[in-house]
Amino acid sequence: MTFIFAHRGSAGTHPENTMEAFIAAEKDGADGIELDVQLTVDGEVVVIHDLTVDRTTNGSGYVNELTFSELSKLKANYHSLHYFKKSCRIPSLREVFEWLEGNNLLCNIELKNAVNPYKGMEEMVIALVREFCLEKRVIISSFNHNSLVLCREIEPAIVTAPLYNEVLYKPWDYAMSLGASGIHPKLKSISDQEIQDAIACGVAVRPYTVNKEKDMKKLFAINCSAIITDYPGRAYRLREQYQ
Repeated sequence: MTFIFAHRGSAGTHPENTMEAFIAAEKDGADGIELDVQLTVDGEVVVIHDLTVDRTTNGSGYVNELTFSELSKLKANYHSLHYFKKSCRIPSLREVFEWLEGNNLLCNIELKNAVNPYKGMEEMVIALVREFCLEKRVIISSFNHNSLVLCREIEPAIVTAPLYNEVLYKPWDYAMSLGASGIHPKLKSISDQEIQDAIACGVAVRPYTVNKEKDMKKLFAINCSAIITDYPGRAYRLREQYQ
């Protein structure tokens, strides 16, 4: 079965990377959620995509220069295309993990450390994974592939997957050289044949961001390992036709 990961939660219908988006993803039938993490100036692992809060909140400034208390006061749906009377917050990773205790969803954590290295992020994230006993439900991905190697050194049981957005030669071989068991390519950077070759070599393929129905149908038809989508509800309904 092709698993469905909700990109930043159900980001196509709810404010991205908020608890509201994650809760909606579960209701929509997603098998897992995908989220992004960074560190605050006071060392809290927080769930937000951009280096700054400007695009998604009513605040401004860099995430790593703000405290968690300051971030918590911002409206995370301020610029959202989706109308919400309720104010949404930037959650901590701990808060998401506490919610995961009440369901069986998988969680793909993207470390946003390709530009800001965030020293100690790997240890902090894995410590939280261990605290909540989520080793078998978490996938760690990043565009910083050195970081993924470090994650495996810290916790060999952790599942890792490099993110990439350009064409790679035999990406499954590259993934295995990192100790990774999956790859997260931009959809346009991998062919159907390469997806099947990777899976045949034991490397899971979870392309992003799959929002068009024709792409979902194609990937379901070839039994791609998973898709990462802003519209988990749409994907769930289409998957019923194939699996």
